Amino acid sequence: MTNTSTQSLPTRKLGGLEVSALGYGAMVLSPGVYGEVDDERGERALLAAVDAGATIIDTSDGYGADGHNERLIGKALRGRRDQVAIATKFGFRLPEGVEPHPFPIGYAFGELAVNGDPQHVRGYAEASLRCLETDYIDLYYPHFPDPRIPLEDTVGAVAELIGEGLVRHLGLSNVTAAQLRAAHAVHPVSAVQIEWSMWKPAEPELLAAARELGVGLVPWSPLGAGFLTGTVGQVTDGDFRQNAPRFDAANLKANNDRFAPVRGVAQELDITPAQLALAWLLHQDPNVVPIPGSRTPKHIEENLAAAHVRLDADVLGRLERILGETEVEGGTLL
Repeated sequence: MTNTSTQSLPTRKLGGLEVSALGYGAMVLSPGVYGEVDDERGERALLAAVDAGATIIDTSDGYGADGHNERLIGKALRGRRDQVAIATKFGFRLPEGVEPHPFPIGYAFGELAVNGDPQHVRGYAEASLRCLETDYIDLYYPHFPDPRIPLEDTVGAVAELIGEGLVRHLGLSNVTAAQLRAAHAVHPVSAVQIEWSMWKPAEPELLAAARELGVGLVPWSPLGAGFLTGTVGQVTDGDFRQNAPRFDAANLKANNDRFAPVRGVAQELDITPAQLALAWLLHQDPNVVPIPGSRTPKHIEENLAAAHVRLDADVLGRLERILGETEVEGGTLL
């Protein structure tokens, strides 16, 4: 039923981009996300992911101050750029003078500032290329659809960069099925990044559209911002999850109690709860590539080993029944 060998990872397709079945989400490597972290530790974690077989690294121009996350990745991957595909996102870190457009979210602070105006897209990409110390971006996403700018216009600007070789593949992040279809009509979309995990179902309409169009699926927060590891008893100062209602003390306790049966299945299979959560996602669709993040090399290796876990029909059926009966307290993460 299970095989957790840490040999090279199987691959999957995100449109025309072939990558490891599990990637690495680098957001955790910047300060102010899950508390403080220094760059030396961040580089060790990133290289542990590459050494363990992850061939897609996910970042954003908005992770950390002044492009911190992208700069850390650029430095860490010197001499190893050809071993990985780099995916980054734009429109969240706004240069001085660029008007912020509010994008509503479910966190306590209520909204993010974004700008997807096509006149700024080239500048975003050039800044990311400098930070990443590379000549091209493998997969480039608008981080959020700008509520004031047609997504098709933003995508058209990325298509120009693809034509010039600065970007190789177009991605979309946090979009609806209708937005995916509209964007794909302008330029083929390789991947759509969505919040999807055992405690956050994906929108059926979006999944159907992606499958119909041959678009890969990249679940962000596939471990429920760490909740699905089964190790989160509280969140501390400097942790962004303090803004997420699911993680306030009462809701977190209730959610931990309600997910005990899922952790029980992992124990029966002799795998970690995180490995079960990731393997479950991989079994949902052949074009799913989750991007878990961690700062601990041991946990990174364990997470990536989930690409070798096989769940039989009985286990998948049990998990579907458990998840169907489990109500999450605190709304969604986004």
